[in-house]
This record gives sequence, C-alpha cells and structure tokens, in this order.
Amino acid sequence: MFNKVILIGNLTRDIEVRYLPSSSAVANLGLATNRKWKDKQTGEMREEVMFIDVALFGRQAEIANQYLRKGSKVLVEGRLVFEQWVDNSGQKRSKHKIS
Repeated sequence: MFNKVILIGNLTRDIEVRYLPSSSAVANLGLATNRKWKDKQTGEMREEVMFIDVALFGRQAEIANQYLRKGSKVLVEGRLVFEQWVDNSGQKRSKHKIS
C-alpha cells in the first residue's frame, strides 16, 4: 500500500510546539487549501476551502516554528492518518490528519 499526501496552502494559525519527555519536539499546525472552479450550470466562480491539521516531529518541527507564522504559504508532504477519540460529552469524534 502507498499513503502519501502533498498539499500546498497557508497556515491558519501560528505553530504550536511542545516537547516530549524524550526532549523530541512535536509541532501542530493548521493548513488551509482551496480550489476554484466555474460552475457549469450557473457560470459563476465557486471556491472550496479545506482545513487540515498537520503534525511535524523533531528538528523539522523546531525549524518550522522558527521560520513560519500564520498566513505563511507552505508545501506539506506526509501520510494521511485517521484519528478517533471520545470527547468530554461522550460523543465519538474523528478527523484526518497529515503526519
């Protein structure tokens, strides 16, 4: 099987870095990607925006935190991960993430 994703977009927020007990850095960031097209039936321009969470690890996380800010244009390459959890109200939640 092959699981590879390449996205270009803008950061939706400043990068959040935390350190694991092993002193390895983990960064979380939000990425917004969009596409524009012309609706064939109405002739009007349409736009679709997708918001994707991304995780970076190690030195890559530290470098991203040093140079990137909200609004920065970035190219992200990674693998698609499906996360599931139960929130505080007992609801099952899930999302896709790039790591």
